[in-house]
Amino acid sequence: MAEVRKVATRREVRPRVAEKVRTLPPSGIRAFFELVIGRDDVISLGVGEPDFVTPWHIRETALYRISQGDTTYTSNSGLLSTRAAIARYLHERFKATFDPEDEMLLTVGVSEGLDLVLRAILEPGDEVIIWQPSYVAYAPLVTLAGGVPVALNTSIEAGFGLDLNALENLITDRTRAVFINYPSNPTGATLRREDLEGLVRICVPRQILMISDEVYAELTHDGDHVSLAAIPGAAEWTVLLSGFSKAFAMTGWRLGYAAGPREVIAAMTKIHQYSIMCAPIMAQRAGEAALTEGLDDMREMCAIYRQRRNMIVKGLNEIGLPCHRPAGAFYAFPSIRHTGLDSETFCRKLLEEESVAIVPGNAFGEAGEGYVRMAYAASFQTIERALAGLERFLKRL
Repeated sequence: MAEVRKVATRREVRPRVAEKVRTLPPSGIRAFFELVIGRDDVISLGVGEPDFVTPWHIRETALYRISQGDTTYTSNSGLLSTRAAIARYLHERFKATFDPEDEMLLTVGVSEGLDLVLRAILEPGDEVIIWQPSYVAYAPLVTLAGGVPVALNTSIEAGFGLDLNALENLITDRTRAVFINYPSNPTGATLRREDLEGLVRICVPRQILMISDEVYAELTHDGDHVSLAAIPGAAEWTVLLSGFSKAFAMTGWRLGYAAGPREVIAAMTKIHQYSIMCAPIMAQRAGEAALTEGLDDMREMCAIYRQRRNMIVKGLNEIGLPCHRPAGAFYAFPSIRHTGLDSETFCRKLLEEESVAIVPGNAFGEAGEGYVRMAYAASFQTIERALAGLERFLKRL
């Protein structure tokens, strides 16, 4: 006799949203800036977005391609010509070598690349060590991929550097990957060759994947950026993530890329096929133009960021907010510990009293408490006004 399936007469009431999403905290940056929406009087050093418009010749290339009807899908991996342009750029600029055929994937911004690599490599319960303070998306994306984020905390006393001894002590049998971002959002700290060589010595023998977000590579103000993928012995265990948003002022184009071992890129591409299909062809054409004709524009913008860095760090220290000298990116990360206020209270009161918007340091992990992030991707005049408001605010505390 055929088995009769039991039909449930009552169903347990379950939440409609998965627990891992329900318990996920909202972005500390976005939650804070809900307070800013609708206000036109705010002096903002909050959003990490260039204040420059995408250079004209890049926009012109995209407009021309659109006028010619270049509006189709592309290969899931992206246009081979665009991948080849990125591969040439990485090799010529940073001595990092990748095959554009099967070691590279074009993504919808760096954020998609972050999501894809974690979903491609993690089994439930796998651990990912994250150098913190860190970009707000890293730990949540690890959680959403079924992994466990493990914080490798640093401090201003250590220059926000990567503590290799502390890293080694955090490694367990469940450690699957180490996440680094340099120059760093939010601290502006970067890694030198000796740091990267030490990281390779720790990770490669243990077969731990190194995920390196280098989207701020061109915004290295002191010295030259050294790519992790160019360190001897690193390539087979490195996934390099980068994109066009920051150095080329192309945030809205949403074009990033991942480069790494064939097996990992193939797995990422498989997920990309089902979730996104391909990055927009217009953005891909624009990215190719940026790398073939836009390097001078990029260098000019980066030179201005360097001048702004010098201005804001000097100004912060003069008004009594201790600030280390960020080696890259476009963020200052001064300490507010001496004020007696936590970072959220400090930023909220500053916004209410002086209409200056900055980001609480705890948005970037527990190691960020006691600091605030200020994006100097803003005009000199805006920075001056923000510093003046900060000085008035500090004098009243």
